[in-house]
Amino acid sequence: MDTILQLDQNILLFIQEYIRHDWMDWFWKGITHLGDFGIFWILLTIVLLIPKKTRKAGLASALALIIGTLITNVAIKNVVARIRPYEVIQELDLMIEKQKDFSFPSGHTCASFASAFAIYKCKEVFPKKWRTAAMVLATLIALSRLYVGVHYPTDVLGGLIVGLFSGWAGWKIEELIMKKRAEKKKSADNK
Repeated sequence: MDTILQLDQNILLFIQEYIRHDWMDWFWKGITHLGDFGIFWILLTIVLLIPKKTRKAGLASALALIIGTLITNVAIKNVVARIRPYEVIQELDLMIEKQKDFSFPSGHTCASFASAFAIYKCKEVFPKKWRTAAMVLATLIALSRLYVGVHYPTDVLGGLIVGLFSGWAGWKIEELIMKKRAEKKKSADNK
C-alpha cells in the first residue's frame, strides 16, 4: 500500500513539474469544471430524454448516473474517507478551489464514464464518432482531475472502474426495460 501511495504522489508531482504549463491551465480548468456536480452529463441526459429517437441513450445515461452516484458519493467515498492529495502532498499546488468531499474514488470520473459508456453502448442511437466523442470527453475530464491536483491517480482509476460498471449497468437495465415494454405491447396487440 505504501508503494501505491508513493507512486500516486510521484505521478502528481511529475504532472506538476513536467506537464503543467501556463498556456494549458485554462483548458484543463475548463474541462474539469465541465464535470462539476456531473452537470454536463446531467444536462446531456435531459436533452437526450426529450426526443424519442435518443430517449434510449438518455434513459441508459440517467440510470448510469444514478447508479454511479450511489456507489461513489453515497457509499465508497464515505467508507474510504481518503483525504485529498493537496492536503497531504506539501509540494503540490492546487489549481482550483478546495473540494468539499473525500478523494476516493473520483466522482467527476465516475459520472463522466457512467454517462459516456451508457451512451457508447447505445449503438443504434448514435454513430460511432459521437459515441467516441463522449468517451474522449470523459477521458479528458478524468485526466483534468490529476492536472489540477484534486485527485490521486488511483482515485481516477477507481472512478473509471465504477463509472464503466455503472454505464454498463444503466445500459443493461434500459435494455431490460425496453424488452419488457416490447413484450407488454406485443401481448396487448395480440388480445
